[in-house]
Amino acid sequence: MPVQIHPSWKKKLQNEFEQDYFKQLIQFVKKEYSANTCYPKGNDVFAAFDHCPFDETKVVLIGQDPYHGPEQANGLCFSVKDGISHPPSLINIFKEITTDLGVPYPKSGNLERWADQGVLLLNATLTVRAHEAGSHQGKGWEKFTDAVIKTLSHEKEQLVFLLWGGFAKKKTKLIDANKHHILTSGHPSPLSANRGYWFGNKHFSKTNTILSSLGNKTIDW
Repeated sequence: MPVQIHPSWKKKLQNEFEQDYFKQLIQFVKKEYSANTCYPKGNDVFAAFDHCPFDETKVVLIGQDPYHGPEQANGLCFSVKDGISHPPSLINIFKEITTDLGVPYPKSGNLERWADQGVLLLNATLTVRAHEAGSHQGKGWEKFTDAVIKTLSHEKEQLVFLLWGGFAKKKTKLIDANKHHILTSGHPSPLSANRGYWFGNKHFSKTNTILSSLGNKTIDW
């Protein structure tokens, strides 16, 4: 699996690609993909970056792990391929959007439409073995994606970071809160959402309000 990534990101992250940990990570991933069924497909591993170039990034949404069921993961956090049933967290995301913005519940759970508008849909771990949640954690992906967050924080201004749940909130320490906008809430998973920590956060309208105040084009959620 070669490192194929949008040129704008390749330029910013070249230093990471040259480090030993990343080379070891890629060797691990190649071995896993050759010996086991893994997700997403090899050419989708860096899809979040390919759909959302560095210069066009306006919003950063941080997830944890790719979906590990058949034909679900497409390289974007919380997103599934067209025609795939919506997982519980995605259902709750769409429910909140419907309530927050008064728009219809979408048919497709494919969030490429968000990424193409400048929303970086970044999982902390970019690969996973089929049916084994968290199986590729602790192999180097987190170090890489933390570097992505730090680079965005350092080199850009006025980004909107959406941190949902305890895992994502820990990334706050990587972000310069004086330069960027950080919106936090509970996770959209049923466990958190059903206890009142997700619904009503209005993160979608709040994000658009921030973008509009900066003179940026809002996101069509």
